[in-house]
Amino acid sequence: MRSPELDAILADINRIILGKDRPIRLALACLLARGHLLIEDLPGVGKTTLAHVLARVLGLEFQRIQFTSDMLPADIIGVSIFDRDTGAFHFHPGPVFTQVVLADEINRATPKAQSALLEAMEERQVTAEGKTRPLPEPFFVIATQNPTYQIGTFPLPESQLDRFLLKIELGYPDPAAERELLAGADRRQMVADLLPRINPQQLLALQQMARAVHAAPALIDYVQAIAVHTRASPQWHSGLSPRAALALLAVARAWALLDGRDHVLPEDVQAVLPGVIAHRLRPVDEGTKVGAGDTANRLIEAVPLP
Repeated sequence: MRSPELDAILADINRIILGKDRPIRLALACLLARGHLLIEDLPGVGKTTLAHVLARVLGLEFQRIQFTSDMLPADIIGVSIFDRDTGAFHFHPGPVFTQVVLADEINRATPKAQSALLEAMEERQVTAEGKTRPLPEPFFVIATQNPTYQIGTFPLPESQLDRFLLKIELGYPDPAAERELLAGADRRQMVADLLPRINPQQLLALQQMARAVHAAPALIDYVQAIAVHTRASPQWHSGLSPRAALALLAVARAWALLDGRDHVLPEDVQAVLPGVIAHRLRPVDEGTKVGAGDTANRLIEAVPLP
């Protein structure tokens, strides 16, 4: 049975981010699967706006971190400051202590600053000065990055890329959507006028529903077969890890929930496969420019359906 709340959320986002239904559904599925989202695209196509809209309609606290080449880990996780009155150090939490973190242009920062997010994304906690501090629930990182060929970028290491459940692109709008965008209202004002459709407790319940979506043994065999095929293929430096296979199954469950089903179909796995493999499969021939969609299609053709 379809969720009216999820349908309303998708409708609100599509009113602001025009002509991008599939990337929007993937972004919402990523959050329902309790993952983190990486958006790589050119400046000005709506990456930051999408993060703002998601936070608004889901009723979540939001912080934006602008990554720069001189950023330090303390700028992200926080720092202890000496209080003369008490004679003690007091920890001042950084912007990561929120529910939705927008890591804007994450590959503009050095690897040292990028690594400050690793523990937060994987463990949902931050260890600073010997003390571990839990992060709010739900906790969701949306990172944007410019294409790596642009000046002043530092490629994310594979260990950090693997922390992102999905990687998507928005791309240019089609002519009809761009015409509506040019003639319509200011998008920033539209975002400011949005009202939350749900609250954090309802979102946590929806995430639990996504985890409960049934995956038959044959479907799990199919996900495993895809992962095994990538490991045996000489096309890539390394195949999909067990964490990547878990990511594929988790997002497929969330995709099925968005379609109003309580069970996963092979078509759900195929629909989310490009976003799961886009940042995980690195071709041996670095000069080969094959998009994630084409790679996914080859995998779908190579691995038989259950």
